[in-house]
Amino acid sequence: MILHVTRIHPWQPGTLYINHPNRRRFFLSVQQITLFHKGYYYILTIFIAKKQLTGTDRVLLSIHNCMLRMLNRVIPIVLLFLGFTLPASAQISGEVKEGQAIESKILSHQVKYNVYLPPGYHTSSRFYPVVYLLHGFTGNETDWVQYGQIDKLADKAIRDGLIPPMIIVMPDGDSSWYINDFKGKARYEDMLVNEFFPTIEKEYHIRRDKEFRAIAGLSMGGYGTLTLAMRHPGLFSSAAALSPAIVSDTEMKKRLQNDVWCYNTIFGTPENDSLPEWWDQYSVLKLATVTDKDSLSTVHWYIDCGDDDYLADGSALLCMILRERKIAHEYRIRNGAHTWEYWREGIIPALQFIGKNFTR
Repeated sequence: MILHVTRIHPWQPGTLYINHPNRRRFFLSVQQITLFHKGYYYILTIFIAKKQLTGTDRVLLSIHNCMLRMLNRVIPIVLLFLGFTLPASAQISGEVKEGQAIESKILSHQVKYNVYLPPGYHTSSRFYPVVYLLHGFTGNETDWVQYGQIDKLADKAIRDGLIPPMIIVMPDGDSSWYINDFKGKARYEDMLVNEFFPTIEKEYHIRRDKEFRAIAGLSMGGYGTLTLAMRHPGLFSSAAALSPAIVSDTEMKKRLQNDVWCYNTIFGTPENDSLPEWWDQYSVLKLATVTDKDSLSTVHWYIDCGDDDYLADGSALLCMILRERKIAHEYRIRNGAHTWEYWREGIIPALQFIGKNFTR
């Protein structure tokens, strides 16, 4: 095993060749740890392989591969103790896998998703808690990465110890409101519960217990978060809704009359000035009122809506119901509106709430 440190300035990523003091040219292994000390970047290489590997070199390479996981954990701790610090660009980051999909028999088409895997996922044998993170109306599975910067925010929060390492799955909910439509043609709720969640939890290193599964989302995704958790409280330890699209019966009548946000496609058309029966099954305020209190109390509830958000009244009404029924919940009102700026600022506190409840 050969340990060698080379100082280079400025830092240039990629392949690096150096000359050893004995004048032989070596190729540095790509598995390196980058350090920053007194204005210089350093590369710590675990193994140096020559162009022509000898039998001894092959043995060393085998040892290197076996010990890499242990060294990657131990060496940074030792070096930090000695005064080295890691630059932000060199610190270990999580990975976003984009363009993933499952085959849905219920919907008769693929359902796309993006997934965030925390730092160390590929080198660890551990299983992680999971958060299903839902997008808003007219959005898709890319929103939370493209606009919400969830990968960068989660990396920093994990590094700072604010949240535990977790897998974050972002499905494409189309404009379904994450529920079954009244005609039974677009059964997104059934797809998520019976196909999507089980498939994801078999595909990745995920702890499959309720205690380590949570759901969160913004706007339409906040609505989906609440309806899914209220209708299936046995699935989730926590539900965190940011700016959830909660509307009263009076407001829903107006929206159905004007066919706003595809509501008529989902719930049907009102008749004789009365709401469609399908609405009663998916009204957040109705669910919060009639669902068994003990069942709802098994979920940790988190609601966050800005003081300038046009949907603020719905969150206030929900929290009044939960308070009246003495169902524990966290309610946040911050300065802001229905914007990505608000959700970027709010997602880590929501994940902190979720993370502290990932317990038995």
